[in-house]
Amino acid sequence: MRAAGLQEWQIDRFAEDFARLDSDASSALAEDALRPLEDLPRLAELPPAQGGAALAQTVVIKLNGGLGTSMGLEIPKGLLEVRQGRSFLDLTRAQVEAFRASGHSSLPLLLMNSFHTRGPSLERLSGFSNGDLPLDFLQSKVPKLRQDNLIPVEFPSHPELEWCPPGHGEIYAALRGEGTLEQLLAAGYRYAFVSNIDNLGATLDTTLLQWFSQSGLDFAMEVTARTEQDKKGGHLARLASRQLALRERSQCAPPDLAAFENIAVHRYFNTNNLWLRLEALREQPLPSLPLIVNRKTVDPTEPGSTPVYQLESAMGAAISGFARTQAIEVPRRRFLPVKNLSDLLLLRSDLYRLDTRSELQVETSGPLPGVRLDPKFYSTYADFAQRFTSVPSLLECRSLTVQGDVHFGPGVRLEGVVEITNPGPDPVYLP
Repeated sequence: MRAAGLQEWQIDRFAEDFARLDSDASSALAEDALRPLEDLPRLAELPPAQGGAALAQTVVIKLNGGLGTSMGLEIPKGLLEVRQGRSFLDLTRAQVEAFRASGHSSLPLLLMNSFHTRGPSLERLSGFSNGDLPLDFLQSKVPKLRQDNLIPVEFPSHPELEWCPPGHGEIYAALRGEGTLEQLLAAGYRYAFVSNIDNLGATLDTTLLQWFSQSGLDFAMEVTARTEQDKKGGHLARLASRQLALRERSQCAPPDLAAFENIAVHRYFNTNNLWLRLEALREQPLPSLPLIVNRKTVDPTEPGSTPVYQLESAMGAAISGFARTQAIEVPRRRFLPVKNLSDLLLLRSDLYRLDTRSELQVETSGPLPGVRLDPKFYSTYADFAQRFTSVPSLLECRSLTVQGDVHFGPGVRLEGVVEITNPGPDPVYLP
C-alpha cells in the first residue's frame, strides 16, 4: 500500500479491518437483541420549509466510486446515460446548478471518487466549480485477499484488479484523512447531505434540511417501507439500549433469517440518504463499522479466477456510532436506485419525467411494475442497448417478463401483466 502511494491513515484503516478478519471477529446481530422500529417521524408530516439559514451551510456529497461492472461496463457508473442523453452525474450537476440559480445558496457538490472514477468524472464536470472548495475527495483502495491464505492476490495480466475500494463506509475516514472536513468547516459549512450517485430520487430536500438542522442531531438516516422486493436487504432496528442499528443479511445467523425477512416486523430499510452534522464528525471518534467480507474472484468477469475476499463497510452502519441519531420515514420516490438493467429500463421509460430543475418525477401513483429480463440475452449494457433501441411505454404495465431474444422498436406500448417469450434461436422484433 505504501508502494502504491497510499497514506498512513488509509493503511491503518486496512490494518484494523484485516485484524478483525484474521481474528474472525463477529458483527452478528441476533434477533432477540433487537426491537422493531415504531413511531418514526415522517417527512410527510413536517411543515414545508425552504431550509432557512442552513441552506447556505450545506454541502451535497455524492458517492461516485463505483464502476458499472455489474452491467458489463468499464466506465464510472455515474457516467451511464439514464435520461435524454444525460448521465447520473450530468443530472446531479444540473440539480445543483438549479439550486444555485435560485439565488439562495452557492451549494457545493462534492464527489467521493475512487481511483477508477476520479479522472473521467472530473473531466465530465469541466466548467463546474465549488469556488475555493475541491470538487471531490478520494476513496482509498485496498488489496484483495486470497481466500486460501489471506495474502494479497497477484494478477500480473491486470494488476489493477488486485485492488478494490473499501466500501462507502470509508467516507468518514476519507473526509477527515483527506483534509476535506476541515476545509468545509473553515468555510462555514455545518451540514452534509450524502447519497448514492445512482439514486436520482435523492435530491436536496429543504424541508428535511430544516428539520435536521433544528433537531440537534449528529446523524439522520432516511428510511422507507420495506416491500417483498426488499426483504432480503438490510433493515433498521433498535438495540436494547434504544440505540438505532442497521442489520445487514451478512450479520444475520441462519435461525434468524425468517425474522430478518419479515417485513411486517422489521418495516424499514436504509435508503442510503444520510444527513451529517460536520462538527460531530470532527469532535467524535470515527464510528467503528461492521466488517463486510465479500467473496469474489479477482477478475469478476472470470468465475475461474482466484477466489478473493474484499473487505468493505457500509456508511449507514454509522447510525450506531454517533451520539445523537434518528431515522425519518420518507416516501419511496426518494429511493430510485439503478442496481441492474431492469431498474434502468424503468428509469428510461414514461413512468418518469424530468422537471425544470432536472429532478425526476414519478408519473404513476401506483407501484412500479416488476421487470424480469432473461439474463441470457440481457446480462450486459451492450445486450440491453441492442435490444431496447427504443423504450416501450410502461405507464399502464403491472409487470413485464421477457424470455428469449426479443428486440423492442419504437411505438411499443405494454399494458397489464405482460409476458413475452421467444423460444426460438432467431431474435423477435417488436413491433
